[in-house]
Amino acid sequence: MSKLLAGRYELIEKIGEGGMAVVYKARCRLLNRYVAIKILRPEFTKDAQFVENFKRESQAAAGLQHPNIVSVYDVGKEGNIHFIVMELIDGRPLSDIIQERAPMDYKTSIELIKQVASALSVAHRNHIIHRDVKPHNIMITKDGMAKLADFGIAKAVSDSTLVTETSKVIGSVHYFSPEQARGAYVDERSDIYSLGIVLYEMLTGQVPFDGDNPVQVALMHINDEITPPSELVPGIPPALEKLVMKATDKYQSNRYKSADEFLEDLDNIEFVTKMVGNSVFAASDVEEFQEMNRRKEVEDVLPKSKEKPAKKVKAKPSKVKQGNKNKKKMIIASVVGAAVVIAAVFGVLYALGIIGGGLKAPNLIDKTYEEAEAELKEMGLKIERGEDVPSDEVEEGKIANQTPEKGEKVEKGDTITVRISSGKEKTIVPNLIGNMYDESTVKAALEAAGLKFGDVREDDSNKEKGTIIAMSPGANDEVDAGTEVTVVISNGSQYKEEKTVPYVTGLTVEEATKKLKNSGFKVNVEYAESTTYSKGIVINQDPGAETKVEKGSTITITVSKGAPVVVPPDEPDEPDEPDDGGDDANTNGDEG
Repeated sequence: MSKLLAGRYELIEKIGEGGMAVVYKARCRLLNRYVAIKILRPEFTKDAQFVENFKRESQAAAGLQHPNIVSVYDVGKEGNIHFIVMELIDGRPLSDIIQERAPMDYKTSIELIKQVASALSVAHRNHIIHRDVKPHNIMITKDGMAKLADFGIAKAVSDSTLVTETSKVIGSVHYFSPEQARGAYVDERSDIYSLGIVLYEMLTGQVPFDGDNPVQVALMHINDEITPPSELVPGIPPALEKLVMKATDKYQSNRYKSADEFLEDLDNIEFVTKMVGNSVFAASDVEEFQEMNRRKEVEDVLPKSKEKPAKKVKAKPSKVKQGNKNKKKMIIASVVGAAVVIAAVFGVLYALGIIGGGLKAPNLIDKTYEEAEAELKEMGLKIERGEDVPSDEVEEGKIANQTPEKGEKVEKGDTITVRISSGKEKTIVPNLIGNMYDESTVKAALEAAGLKFGDVREDDSNKEKGTIIAMSPGANDEVDAGTEVTVVISNGSQYKEEKTVPYVTGLTVEEATKKLKNSGFKVNVEYAESTTYSKGIVINQDPGAETKVEKGSTITITVSKGAPVVVPPDEPDEPDEPDDGGDDANTNGDEG
């Protein structure tokens, strides 16, 4: 491969490809270093708005400098080729590692996710939302460093009409936040949701939602509850599971407010697990845990000998007595050891808030803010109002959810955050007018917007039969989520099919006539002189080519009858002979 871009980037080999771009290894001749070049697929470069958004977002991402972010060196164009020049990573995408190793060790998972969260923290502080956090965009170097790539591309896509093409989101929809699936407001917490899904997949080996098509998966993100990871894979630390469930909460206001807050919890979990070891979380239940540690303590007390056990012989009484003493010591040691370990475990679990007594958060759901405030004050707790959230179950003005939740351990002086219901969630009716009616497609589009498919009826229209001509509520109207939408389609009673006039200029009159008639038109032929076209060639058509007119309309073609005949001018008359001065001449002008 010898293609040279921008006079400096020599393409060497293709090293990857995705739905939006193809990635090449290249050498920068100017700086004599290897780089990765991502070239946009041609179908994206046809959209001028997309290209402009892509360039703007990529240039913004190029300003991000962090060890866990794939550096962007340059954004360029050559002809119709649009490309990004990036740091070349010696490693593999996290998606490949998950496929090979998941369910992954929770310690490794924490370490890698911390690095990605650190990258997001820097991006968010620079007001850049990634919008497409997924394992395919996380590169893992050979020395175990995580690097997040493709900042800006998802934003460029979401700002263009290409986002409506489901084929473009197949790879990402498993990691979409509910607000992205609904086409609603996206912020830092949307990236945290996606990162939570990545962590879920690392821990369990599977994504929480999967289906036959992207629309189905998007609806699951909006409507379905995530199965806790521990129900799929035993041995996941309870505190880590809580972190995953909080990061992937369907409501943005219930998630971590920032990547820094997410990182802080990861650090705390990592610290605790390092202090107490794997044994705290590895057992699937308490009895298994106790038995595991009892065996461990007995093995520690028993002498470590590589010799084969001697054959049994009749022991002397004194040695039997000594053996009984040793046995008692081992039992006491194992019981005491197990008790100490169990006490330590319960202490850690108590510190993590997983078990324990003391104060518990009361149920504040369905109460007014004032009622909750009074109740918490009596318990020695504080109250804080979070962002209002939509709710189908709780009426407007009452508490829809709380953190900590009902029954969770709290201490005097702690603050409980409550979120007031803003009523039923609002959504926008998608504009389906002009599309041909297909029940499954219409139903999927309405469900994706949080609406119900109510009814379909026909009406008179000059549109083709089956064309959607109206909706109730109207297209682009803001309505309550769950509202039923009626779709009105044309019965075709007034429909007059339109056809596109083909281009026939330059054809012979016979060829043009045949082509127009085959397209469903009548033909009227007129003739005119032409110095440009030979006789019998079409020199003009009305209506013009590519015009849409009613089928059966008459198209007038003007055909050349050849160049005009040029008639030469008549020969001029011979001039009269000059006067010879005869008797009749009067040369001096005098008379007589």
